[in-house]
Amino acid sequence: MRHTFVALVEDKPGVLNRVVSVFRRRNFNIESLTVGHTHQVGISRITIVVDSDQTEVERIMPYMYKLINVLQVEDLTHTARVSRDLAMVKVNATTENRSAIMQFAEVFRARIVDVGNDSLIIEITGDEEKVNGFVDVLRPYGIIEMVRTGIIAMERGTSTLLNNMAETQNIELPIEYKMASGN
Repeated sequence: MRHTFVALVEDKPGVLNRVVSVFRRRNFNIESLTVGHTHQVGISRITIVVDSDQTEVERIMPYMYKLINVLQVEDLTHTARVSRDLAMVKVNATTENRSAIMQFAEVFRARIVDVGNDSLIIEITGDEEKVNGFVDVLRPYGIIEMVRTGIIAMERGTSTLLNNMAETQNIELPIEYKMASGN
């Protein structure tokens, strides 16, 4: 089963390596890994998707918390969440097939971000199944190159990882965060 972990970490050198090493040492295959800044200065958010059984996944959480720079970790697998993936696909586009490719892009609500004499670069954002479906439609035309960001995920509703961290660790959030989140 695929599991989606989200971790808040201090934005410091070497943190990503230490987090990934927790999974590597336990022989997990990371299917997707994304890292980015949050709205809080000095805090980054890591989203990791792995394929493993529930027993193995339950054992990973305590090891994550042992890392000094990890602030909060949650397994969003069984929670209501919104997940997105971004892909840019460069596809062969001849004068004969260009309009068909552009129609597919419109159907999938993708954007053409570059037009060349013999190619198009198309950007698509959506859940993983939508992106995979679009890539499958483009394959017969000849994909020249593709890049994907990996999955990002966020729990639905007003709950946030920072709020959960504050509650579980009994800490006070900075006033600017309280004002921004309405708490």
